[in-house]
Amino acid sequence: MKTIGSAFQVDADRAAKLGLGSTPGLEVHIRPYLNGRDFTGTARGIFVLDFFGQDVETLREKFPAAYQYLLEYAKPERNQNRNSIFRERWWVIGHPRQQFRKATAGLSRYIATIETSKHGFFAFVPIQITPDSTLVTIAVENSAVLGTLSSSIHKTWFLAAGGLLEDRPRYNKTTCFEPFPFPIATDDQQAHLRSLAEQLDAHRKRQQAAYPDLTLTGMYNVLDKLRSGEPQTAKERVIHEQGLVSVLRQLHDEIDAAVLDAYGWGDLLPLLRVAHGNDAPADGASRDEAKRAFDEAILERLVALNTERAAEEARGLVRWLRPAFQHPIAQAAPEQAELAAGQGGDEAAAPAAAAKPLPWPKDAVAQVRAVADALAASPVALDADALATRFTARGPWKKRLPQLLDMLVALGRAREQDGRYSGR
Repeated sequence: MKTIGSAFQVDADRAAKLGLGSTPGLEVHIRPYLNGRDFTGTARGIFVLDFFGQDVETLREKFPAAYQYLLEYAKPERNQNRNSIFRERWWVIGHPRQQFRKATAGLSRYIATIETSKHGFFAFVPIQITPDSTLVTIAVENSAVLGTLSSSIHKTWFLAAGGLLEDRPRYNKTTCFEPFPFPIATDDQQAHLRSLAEQLDAHRKRQQAAYPDLTLTGMYNVLDKLRSGEPQTAKERVIHEQGLVSVLRQLHDEIDAAVLDAYGWGDLLPLLRVAHGNDAPADGASRDEAKRAFDEAILERLVALNTERAAEEARGLVRWLRPAFQHPIAQAAPEQAELAAGQGGDEAAAPAAAAKPLPWPKDAVAQVRAVADALAASPVALDADALATRFTARGPWKKRLPQLLDMLVALGRAREQDGRYSGR
């Protein structure tokens, strides 16, 4: 979320003066505000005034102190903003992220990571805490998902798929998270992975609570030193002891093994153990060579699995991370179970034709992405007419398809042959 105005962020003293802790119901609207530095280390103690969903009359009636504060400090700043919505709704934070609110409704926690970070670690955040725009949030409270995201398997993927800000990896949700194929684990594998991920999350939070100056970045810098065998500085030895980084290393090693097992790729574990300095290289190979071999093998298998999943989705089978939220009507669909068991045969493609068309996006960038996703999900090449059946809208929107297809070909996101298009 973004506040668009400094007055919406207050310290604990100001929050108390506005009624937090003494005015019933105000705790829903004045909540801890988390940025990237808070996420990696000790929180600053900053709160956000979030009155999204409240009209200004109700705000003045129920929370007059907060209303007066925003009237005197937020409104003058918003009056200078060129965006008419920000000027007119001066008491509401600028980017309230309705999609995030809907996706996290009913959850006790969500997963977060820093958008730009050297290490790319993931952690649970309590639902009472509001994330700012430096964080990427994932509306899932299943710790098996946290474990998979925390593994070397996912890190290899996102380092290859994401971008860079200067020399730091950038976690882009559209390329790092959305296309990532999660493993289909058994109940026992899920339980084991959940247990390890809960231990990982608790271990880091416990050590940081005991040592307020301890940061996740510092802990993972030392973890890299442990794996490389490099000597630690005096400061790093302190971090090692405070963060119990050898325990952290062991938890990550066990998570990696559990995730590889869930994918059925246990044959890659010896390579990874050499890459992480747990085992000595064989046949004169170096750690760096083992890491390159592991990364190449993982990327090759994940890309192949992504292609398989795209073909499954084209047949109507979607392996939802949160089925009850993402697609509740599919809970009782018997054809899903048949397709998952591989019983559909050649007739399994039938659901693709019967699948409900997606709404055509209004935003031009979203239209490009929607067409690219439709091509990538199709197991066969499509012409413009066939592609049009995947969407629904009123008006002359279909006239845009040839232009969008040409754009995707020019960008290298699609391939054209004889008037039919396929994703790359």
